[in-house]
Amino acid sequence: MKNGWSEFAMILVLGALAAPAHAAESAHTLPHVKVHAATATIPQMPHFRFVNYTTANGLPDDHVYSVLVDGDRIWAGTDNGLAEFEDGKWKTYTTRDGLAQQAVLSLALDKQTGDVWAGTMGGLSRISGGRIDTFTQLNSGLSNDVVYGVSVEGENVWVATAAGACRLNLRTHDWSLYNERNTPMVEIWVYAVNATPSKVYYAVWGSGILEYNQKTKAWDKYEDPDGENEIVLFKDQGLIHEITTSVSFVDNVLWAATYFGDSRYDGRYWHNFLTKDSGLPSNFTNFVKGVDANHAWFGTDKGLAYYDGTNWAVYRPSLTTGKPEMTVRNAAGKVTEIPVTTAPAHNYVLGIDFQGKDIWVATAKGLSHGIYQK
Repeated sequence: MKNGWSEFAMILVLGALAAPAHAAESAHTLPHVKVHAATATIPQMPHFRFVNYTTANGLPDDHVYSVLVDGDRIWAGTDNGLAEFEDGKWKTYTTRDGLAQQAVLSLALDKQTGDVWAGTMGGLSRISGGRIDTFTQLNSGLSNDVVYGVSVEGENVWVATAAGACRLNLRTHDWSLYNERNTPMVEIWVYAVNATPSKVYYAVWGSGILEYNQKTKAWDKYEDPDGENEIVLFKDQGLIHEITTSVSFVDNVLWAATYFGDSRYDGRYWHNFLTKDSGLPSNFTNFVKGVDANHAWFGTDKGLAYYDGTNWAVYRPSLTTGKPEMTVRNAAGKVTEIPVTTAPAHNYVLGIDFQGKDIWVATAKGLSHGIYQK
């Protein structure tokens, strides 16, 4: 392990899993001017009415690590079980039902079968027609029981764990292990995965982004040209930092999240995002979800952010008053406050998924449903 990254990673990951309440409260607000929406020309950004769910109205735990939209059903991975929301009612799956472990860190849908895969702190579980099958190091080829990420593509389930990556072939039931011995990764703390028909991307803590080409079966690696430096020396010259937390590949564009900013890569050019020169509310980013080549959502420790290729919108409880807040930043850097009456449950955002034009947001203190407003 290089330069003690594993020890450092453990500290930061445990901090992320704990989602400290002070993460949002201690932050600085973005500089902005208050301009009434009716009297200013403001970029047209999505507006939502947020409905928040907590233990008070059905969630098994307020700490929500992940969210998955499955048609009319919503799945939420919490610190105390897997929650299913359908027809206005909640149902919870726990270890008593066969779930590998109570803390559900990641979720993925097999669109061919309708099966839901849940990565937990104690193994990988498949929920199929009400039945739960669990895979662990003891009964399968799973790399490690701490499953940070899972993604299903075709007949393969790709998994990110605390000790390398792996792949389960659903047709042959064979497991393939990927680590520092057979891939370019240096660290083996694999934090997220996004599998597509052409490429599979892994976010590797302290080791950048790994790319697997489905056609050539070859691995490639993207690293920060600054190395492990927290200061960006070479703007837009590559991945913004080695500590990657999330990846999203859509329309041949890679979106990458780190704890020190975010990146977009179109296969030729890199573009990096920092709070000092964009509308990103915080460089500390837990999650990124691309909509297409130019639009993406970012889950940070200081709110939910949307980027439309030029402008930014931020949705959150105010860092100073706690009241619902929406701000829009245009290409010139002017930030406008938009009057709103609702906001996501908490500023510490850990997961995002879409339901049509609606958005679902997993936070450290509840699950939020952003209902699109025309």
